[in-house]
Amino acid sequence: MTETQYDLVIIGSGPSGEGAAMNAAKAGRKVAVIDMRQRVGGNCTHQGTIPSKALRHAVHQVMQFNRNPMFRHISEQKWLSYSQVRETAQRVIDKQVAMRARFYSRNGIDLYYGVASFVDNHSIQVDQGDEQADVLTSKEFIIATGSRPWRPPAVDFSHPRIFDSDTILNSTETPRHIVIYGAGVIGSEYASIFNGLGCKVDLINPGGRLLAFMDDEISDALSYHLRGHGVLVRHNETFQSVEAFDDHVVLALESGKKIKADAFMWANGRSGNTDTLNLEAVGLEANRRGQLEVDEHYRTSVENIYAAGDVVGWPSLASAAYDQGRSASGVIVQNNTYRHINDVPTGIYTIPEISSVGQTEGELTDAKVPYEVGKAYFKDIARAQITGEDVGVLKLLFHRETLELLGIHCFGDQAAEILHIGQAIMAQKNGGNTIRYFIEHTFNYPTMAEAYRVAALNGLNRIF
Repeated sequence: MTETQYDLVIIGSGPSGEGAAMNAAKAGRKVAVIDMRQRVGGNCTHQGTIPSKALRHAVHQVMQFNRNPMFRHISEQKWLSYSQVRETAQRVIDKQVAMRARFYSRNGIDLYYGVASFVDNHSIQVDQGDEQADVLTSKEFIIATGSRPWRPPAVDFSHPRIFDSDTILNSTETPRHIVIYGAGVIGSEYASIFNGLGCKVDLINPGGRLLAFMDDEISDALSYHLRGHGVLVRHNETFQSVEAFDDHVVLALESGKKIKADAFMWANGRSGNTDTLNLEAVGLEANRRGQLEVDEHYRTSVENIYAAGDVVGWPSLASAAYDQGRSASGVIVQNNTYRHINDVPTGIYTIPEISSVGQTEGELTDAKVPYEVGKAYFKDIARAQITGEDVGVLKLLFHRETLELLGIHCFGDQAAEILHIGQAIMAQKNGGNTIRYFIEHTFNYPTMAEAYRVAALNGLNRIF
């Protein structure tokens, strides 16, 4: 057993761990990163954001081919299997791992692969198996271990027809009919993916509407679109049990309904990866969801131990996790890179995408803010007509008196990209945040950015 001294040890090589490590290394600190896998990238690269979005893109391409009449001169409609689109995801994962490994090497960061567990406040053991272990001592630690799907004990996830959002990536079959329990971000994304592969999909929602944290109109648009493509959405249904057989599964709901399908996917809740860290040794305790409580500087109740990313809960987005990790290490190295993470944009990669930033109509109404709405429907945008991606809407919420942009909500192809134009305007100070920007500046034509000009004019016409 060897012992090595560091200035900072980070547990986890996902976005938050990487952001923290790069920032500290560039500040001249001696940094080590520990990961349970033998490859860097964390859950984001191997089981979460990257593979699911790569799957989604591949499926979307198939859908574009099948619905474009121009391609009928070449071939009839084609359908790919789930295992075929998985190959695309694996190629992206391999590229991401190679790129991120270069980052660590170039910045002189030591990598350790194994299970990390605290010995005390200043040392941690890395168990590499076969009775091999390293002990790393450090002034500070950052826990960036991410999260995993929460698994109710009553569900047999060892059965080959029962999946969660991690194990679904290993499936080799394309189910004719899949039931997904949980209609949050993950459940809605996978409902789109399997629907795009030609599967029959039942999406079971414990709540009253899809993605309840989103603007009502945008959430309703997704629900309408999924139903229009054959997804059966069942709201206000509570899980009772699932029984798996050799050739099918049967989901039982508290309402008395029973649904027979080829496969079942649980997509309801996530847990922080803290159970193997031996937190008791340093006086830390995770909550019932395995998450750690931190202050505004990402410090836990133990002065020299910080945490960032999914393991601290909200907003549980890869984009925010990177900034959180960078900010946590910024506090440690004091290089003025700390910032409070607020107004995080949301990107949901259903087909079509959803993205938003700022306040919703419901929030503004509750706060009694005098707002107005400007909309641009994709069906009226020349670029969307050219690409054939004409389903969607850009919705701007702005103050009736000051014209300050208060919220941006977009449903449609490339929504997560389109959103950033408005996000940049919202961040302007000294009166720079106004929807007049969109009519006082010229946009390339034809582009999807033109939707901002159309929406701004639509909104201004309501008040002038």
